[in-house]
Amino acid sequence: MTATVVLVHGAWHGAWCWDPVVEGLTRAGIATVAIDLPGHGDDPRPLTDVHGHGDAVRAVLDTIEGPVVLVGHSYGGATITDAGSHAAVRHLVYISAFCLDTDESIVSNHMGGGEESDLATAMAFHDDGTLTVDPDRAGAIFYADCDPDLVPTFVARLVPESGAGFDQSPRSIAWHDTPSTFAICTADRAIPPSLQRNLAARCTDTVEWPTSHSPFVSRPDLVVELLADRARSAAS
Repeated sequence: MTATVVLVHGAWHGAWCWDPVVEGLTRAGIATVAIDLPGHGDDPRPLTDVHGHGDAVRAVLDTIEGPVVLVGHSYGGATITDAGSHAAVRHLVYISAFCLDTDESIVSNHMGGGEESDLATAMAFHDDGTLTVDPDRAGAIFYADCDPDLVPTFVARLVPESGAGFDQSPRSIAWHDTPSTFAICTADRAIPPSLQRNLAARCTDTVEWPTSHSPFVSRPDLVVELLADRARSAAS
């Protein structure tokens, strides 16, 4: 028996980004659930914020029997921090993600290491409160080491993100009490590696991968290996 792996995407993405990881974990015999957060992928609900995302994840966790390894990518780190105190969660995995602390938001966290983020200058703010990423720059920022033939498809699937969540703190800080792993992506152009390393110091253990911001499509083998190991350990 292994724990169920629950995958939470980051801003602008959807459950689709985890497809290669879901395939690999399924082949390894690991039960896996990839979530579309409200307004993303195939979910028809309105866009919401970190708390709304946390509620959506908790609702999924309520349906799963047995232990869970909860995984968040990028902005999804704030979501799993908010939702990860659920009784089913045995381990948290942050993949180039925001493991925020009390009264801290993605915008206000002070863990930066001085490196500039290409993403910061590629975002556009809109009157309806959403943020989008310049499609002409998104490929290089998110998918620099991915198959170039696939990158246009990935960029086309990005959706607007509510800006509200970027200034919001999680309601609970799951990593204070739950074991956690941080995967640092050393060639990331969205979240600088120096910021990742500072955030990773909050976690129980750390791995480093020579990937862009999106190892789930550029190196799914690395992601599958890590998550399968944590799923087996969490069930023992």
